[in-house]
Amino acid sequence: MAAKPNASIRAGHYVDQPTGYRAFVPAPLPPQPPLSLTGDLQGLLSAADRALGRLDGSVLTLPNPDLFVFMYVRKEAVLSSQIEGTQSSLQDLLAAEAKLFDQDLPKDVDEVINYVHAMNHGLVRLPELPVSVRLIREIHEKLLQGVRGGRLQPGELRTSQNWVGPTGCTLNTATFVPPPHHVVPEALGDLERFLYAKDELPPLVKIGLAHVQFETIHPFLDGNGRVGRLLITFLLTERGVLHKPVLYLSHYFKAHRQAYYDHLQAVRVHGAWEEWLAFFLRGVTEVAEQAAVTARNILSVREEHRRAITEHLGRAAGNGHKVLESLFDRPIVSVSDVRKITGTTFAAANSLV
Repeated sequence: MAAKPNASIRAGHYVDQPTGYRAFVPAPLPPQPPLSLTGDLQGLLSAADRALGRLDGSVLTLPNPDLFVFMYVRKEAVLSSQIEGTQSSLQDLLAAEAKLFDQDLPKDVDEVINYVHAMNHGLVRLPELPVSVRLIREIHEKLLQGVRGGRLQPGELRTSQNWVGPTGCTLNTATFVPPPHHVVPEALGDLERFLYAKDELPPLVKIGLAHVQFETIHPFLDGNGRVGRLLITFLLTERGVLHKPVLYLSHYFKAHRQAYYDHLQAVRVHGAWEEWLAFFLRGVTEVAEQAAVTARNILSVREEHRRAITEHLGRAAGNGHKVLESLFDRPIVSVSDVRKITGTTFAAANSLV
């Protein structure tokens, strides 16, 4: 059996199990001794806050911010699902949503569609139901309904042991073994209490801590990574850090996948919360800056196409503008779709397409 390192008391402790493996039980948040939010870490926090402010401003200047959100949710769905091994692209997702029955579409596109449904469900529920164990279970049910992993109790906390590691590993050779199933409800309850405890921790710090804690608890038999990444977006929105849900870290986590996993494990083994937060905050800054540029580019492209439509379509320009605006919401359309959008004849709609 591979020897497991001793966990930092700051992060939690290992518990020997009767069959010979060791499971990790996380300590309740916040970390003790308290976080050291000084020096470089404070600078990273300030930079992340500024980047989020600029992103918020850029998105709110868009004529219809919700259209930006629409596409960003789908980009996140693709990237977050790819981390879990799916092959579907953004184009595949849009084609499937447009009900283009292409036999070449990857079979796992339904998993990506479920991610979109889970994200939208959570965003709709947030005004009436805070981020909580109940909401997390609802999201998980939407995520796994009818797809790979759907037989593994969608929406239900696990009642058996799971583990994390390379393909083919066992409980005894796993990289990481989460807490025993009977500990999961209490650990999630501790996490929920931490989220709503009145303390002096900045929102981004609290969200970064919560993400690691959720991944460490690993409360479901499948889908934990995707739910954990959704949790970041829901908390950013709920806490008012952003007016619109437009920050998604899957691109950053995917680009730095090994570093991401190494930081998670370093928290468990060494209690390296500050190092994780530095990694997390750099990601927030990087992704926020990229998203702000994208928002500005979208505005520029929209105005460029509006001018071209006005100059070249003559009397049909009004309908052309309607189609253009709809493309930001639904980039793949048919002639039939354009007829519905414009209320014109088939011939007129076909000429616009």
